Amino acid sequence: MKITVSNSLHQIILILLTSLFVFSCKQAKQEKKEITAMESAVEDSTRLPIERLNLPEGFKINLYAEGIDNARSMAMGDNGTLFVGNRRGKRVYAIQDTDGDYKADNIIVLDTTFQVPNGIAFRDGSLYVAEVNRLLRYDDIEANLNNPPEPVVVYDDYPTEFHHGWKYIAFGPDGKLYVPVGAPCNICESEDERFASITRMDPDGSNREIYARGVRNTVGFTWHPDTGELWFTDNGRDMMGDDIPPCELNRVTEAGQHFGYPYCHGGTIKDPEFGDKFPCEDFVSPAQNLGPHTAPLGVKFYTGTMFPEEYRGHAFIAEHGSWNRSSKIGYRISLVKVEDNKAVSYETFLDGWLDEASQEVFGRPVDLLLLDDGSMLISDDFGNAIYRVSYEKS
Repeated sequence: MKITVSNSLHQIILILLTSLFVFSCKQAKQEKKEITAMESAVEDSTRLPIERLNLPEGFKINLYAEGIDNARSMAMGDNGTLFVGNRRGKRVYAIQDTDGDYKADNIIVLDTTFQVPNGIAFRDGSLYVAEVNRLLRYDDIEANLNNPPEPVVVYDDYPTEFHHGWKYIAFGPDGKLYVPVGAPCNICESEDERFASITRMDPDGSNREIYARGVRNTVGFTWHPDTGELWFTDNGRDMMGDDIPPCELNRVTEAGQHFGYPYCHGGTIKDPEFGDKFPCEDFVSPAQNLGPHTAPLGVKFYTGTMFPEEYRGHAFIAEHGSWNRSSKIGYRISLVKVEDNKAVSYETFLDGWLDEASQEVFGRPVDLLLLDDGSMLISDDFGNAIYRVSYEKS
């Protein structure tokens, strides 16, 4: 696997490489390899004990890419380049599988100066990157991975608050770019109507509008393959105990709907601070309540043909896992089965990142992406990896 950086960073890397060369002369007979700041992460990531992961019979999981520090949102380019965002650092990655073996061959760091580039989307040859308060566009990016063009600022008037400020972005079937704005707190009311919402706009940044309200912190959404309706995960508030409120999977049936935050959680639970202001009946109830504090992020309806028929049309969800519960929960891929456009069951599909006995964790799933062959990629911002789940008939 080759790891490179774009030409915009070459001067910095050249200085580092020159210094390293002085110390490597005595090892000239060793195999040559490119050394970057990512090398240690690659070495560490190979220790991931993926044999602990549990899947239904016939499924298997492999590492697609390693050493992707804080791997978050994913988007696929027209020519097969996998773009990966980052929340903890300032990088965006371009990953290439040049020989078609479903393992990364080249990893390119596009830039190291982004401000929380969690959100990634791709459309018409252009890469869209969401920072906290603005959206950037890189045109014809796959032809210029080693020398990216100057980005076009698509929109730069989102709030600058960091709390829940990282964004997940995606283009809908209507051609609009959907961008959430998380609540700037655990629980609060805000005079700025942009907070706790999902917005949408034209690809050039014009005609921005609020599409859904009362959304505390969604970091994953998708559209139903048949109805075209938006389904999104939402992270429930903290500090109400281990078992309430639930996190949520929601379904938007028309623009302007309100999903309860900060007044009502899980469809029926009044908030202890704000719940007396409005009854829960005033808001749209979740399509499916998920586990409390599971931190659901990426969600995708399965539309491929590799997995058995029983999985098609149902929603996979990446549960990032709890951070302040007395015993950890989540750290898995769950499956919500949907019939007649309604959620009918909620179950585990893939787990094992969390050892429930020791409470130790080696991975936290973030986003999901379906490949053309029907297999599914999973990003992991704790294990710094991208996994591939596939299925083979016995």
